[in-house]
Amino acid sequence: MAPGVSAATAPFSRNSGIIMASPLPKTFRIALWATNIAHPLKGIEDWAAMVEAQMAEVAAAGARLLMMPEYAAEQWLSFAPPALTPQDEIPWMAAQSETAFDAIRDLPAKHKVALLAGTMPVPLESSRQEAGNAAPWLNRAWLLLPDGRAIAQDKLCLTPAEKDPESWNLSTGHRLQLVTWEGIRIAVVICLDVELPALAAKLAPARPDLILVPSQTGSLAGYHRVFSCARARAVELQSAVAVCGTVGAAAYGRERAGTISGCSLFLPCEERLGSHGRAAEIAPVGRHDSCGPLLLADIPLAALDALRGGEAEVWPGAWDAAHVDVVEVK
Repeated sequence: MAPGVSAATAPFSRNSGIIMASPLPKTFRIALWATNIAHPLKGIEDWAAMVEAQMAEVAAAGARLLMMPEYAAEQWLSFAPPALTPQDEIPWMAAQSETAFDAIRDLPAKHKVALLAGTMPVPLESSRQEAGNAAPWLNRAWLLLPDGRAIAQDKLCLTPAEKDPESWNLSTGHRLQLVTWEGIRIAVVICLDVELPALAAKLAPARPDLILVPSQTGSLAGYHRVFSCARARAVELQSAVAVCGTVGAAAYGRERAGTISGCSLFLPCEERLGSHGRAAEIAPVGRHDSCGPLLLADIPLAALDALRGGEAEVWPGAWDAAHVDVVEVK
């Protein structure tokens, strides 16, 4: 794990008496980038320059956080050795991840914009490899903050292809990290993880303000699963949920399945927030002529906090169904 990684995991309530380092802003502007992984690169320096250009653009537009999608690192395959097999792709990308991390590490402080740098494969810690038969790689998101912190979030539930020993062969993470930055309680929930209500139930007592969902989907069905479940999580948690995915197929020397996605910011379906829960969105696309669609949106943080504080129309709070028995009736 890189230096400066934070593991803020304690339960949180704004009414718990904990002194916040900063008050909750009334609004917060976020930028969602559905990265076009078909756009070819010459190397990690080229990738970092592209990321920095986007950060400079969104900073000029008043955004405080730029979010990239799951497996944004797949774009690196455009400069990979041409003979890589599917089993070689994750190890090769993981071998680039430390250099990539170092190349973007200082950009948030430079531009005063937080960066969720999508996800990239990283090596599994040797202690976990030695403890069992775990696959040697993780799918990790990095949330880099202007104050110098770097928060690592590993994907908690993998797709069949991600678990396949003949394909990407990854291991699951085992911890959901939360971080407070400038008064905002943030969690990163990667793609399939947002489809799991059990995870949302664990997260609810922490009262997050913002859930970031980097995703990658290869079909409209997958896109709608992730984005529809993200919208549901906004209702369940009375939080803002931001989602974006990759577009296109990595420019590589062999045929690859493409990806399709867009960008959305979801809010609770409350009358004061427009009733429908869709704050802003870019419809899904399977290709793009440039670096990928970019969405700027404002999150009404103070209004969300008031809703969680008792002003929501019907929200029951962090409801875990502990008093409910499931009974089979004959």
